[in-house]
Amino acid sequence: MIYLDNSATSFPKPKSVINAVNECFLKYGANPGRSGHSFSIKTAMRVAEIRADFCSYIGAEYPENVIFTSGCTEALNLAIFGSCQKDGHIICTVNDHNSVLRPIFELKNRGLIDVTVAKPERNDKIRASDIEKCIKPSTYLICVNHLSNVDGMETDIDEVGRLCYEKGIMFLVDGAQSIGHKKIDMLKQRIDLLAFSPHKALYAPQGVGILAYSSKTKLTPIKFGGTDTESFSAEQPKFAPECFESGTLPTPNIFGAGAGLKFVIQNFDKICEKQEDLTTFLNYELSKINHIKVYTHPDNANGILCFNIGKMLSSDVSNILDKKYGIMVRSGLHCAPLKHKDLGTLEQGTVRVSMSYYTTYADITRLIRAVKDISDKY
Repeated sequence: MIYLDNSATSFPKPKSVINAVNECFLKYGANPGRSGHSFSIKTAMRVAEIRADFCSYIGAEYPENVIFTSGCTEALNLAIFGSCQKDGHIICTVNDHNSVLRPIFELKNRGLIDVTVAKPERNDKIRASDIEKCIKPSTYLICVNHLSNVDGMETDIDEVGRLCYEKGIMFLVDGAQSIGHKKIDMLKQRIDLLAFSPHKALYAPQGVGILAYSSKTKLTPIKFGGTDTESFSAEQPKFAPECFESGTLPTPNIFGAGAGLKFVIQNFDKICEKQEDLTTFLNYELSKINHIKVYTHPDNANGILCFNIGKMLSSDVSNILDKKYGIMVRSGLHCAPLKHKDLGTLEQGTVRVSMSYYTTYADITRLIRAVKDISDKY
C-alpha cells in the first residue's frame, strides 16, 4: 500500500506518538484536573506541560490562551462564533475549507454579519492586495487558509497580518495544512486566532485540535458544561483555558500531539526539504503526461498536488489507483466548494496527492507510472 492522503490525516504515525498514547493509558489514566487526588493532578500537570510546548512552538502569548478542542473544526467554530460582532463584516477566501465557510455563512444566514469572499489575482498565492480591496468600515475579522487543502496554494500571512494590524482587524489563520510544514509565529506575524489539526502534519492521533488566541481578542465560549474550576456556580467560568474546555479533555490524544510536536521539531528541516523536492518532482513529471491537467502552481511545493486526467471523474481515477495499484489518494471536492468553483472543477472534482515525512521517491515514481498507464488507456 502507498498512502498519499496525508492532508486528510497522516499515516503512519511515529513510534514516539504511539508510545506516548500508550504511556497515557498506562501511567496517566485519570481525568486531568477533575479530581483532587494525586493521579488526576499528575495528569493535569502533564497536559499543562504540553500546552506550554505548543504555546512556545507557535509563538502564542500565554499557555492559557492555547485551547484544546475536539478537532480543527471545533477550533474554527470557536474562533468564528466566539468572536462574532453583530452587524459586522468578515472576509474569507476562495481557498477556505467548509469548516470556515459554514460557520461564517451560518452567521450570515442568521442576519448577524455580512461576508465577502476574496480571491487571488494570480494563481500562485493569496496576497494582502487581494484582501485589502474587500475591506469595509465594518470589517472586524479576516480569515485565511494558510495552505489550501486542495492544491497547496499559500496565503502570504506575513503581508496579511501586517494589513490586519494596520487596520485594527482581527486575523484568523486556518493552519490545518501548514502547521508542521511552515514556521508560524503568532506574535511576529500578528495572528490573533490560529486553529490547527495536530493529526495531520504533526502526526498526532485524531480527535484533538487547537485554537490559540491573542490577549487582545475578545472570545466567548460556545460550549458550556463541567470544568475543573468554579463548580459551585451554574454559570460558565470566565477564565481561560477552563472556560473554553468544558467536558473531559481527550488526554491520550493530547499526549500523542505533544509527542508529534517533538517529532516535527526534531525533523523539521528534513520534512520541509522532502515535501518541496517530492512535490516539485511530481508536478514536473505529471505535467509531461498526455491528458493530464495539474492545478497546483509549480511554486507551491507544499506537499499537496491536485490533477485530473482528461474528463475522467476524479473518483474514477482514485478508485483505479486504489484497486489496481494500491495507491491511496483523495478525490472529489475536498470540502472546499469555492476553491473548486474557482478552478472550474465542481463537477469533476480533482485527484489530490498529499505527502508526509514517510513518503518516498519510490512511492511517487510508482504513482507517476500508474497515472501514465491510466492516461494512456484513457
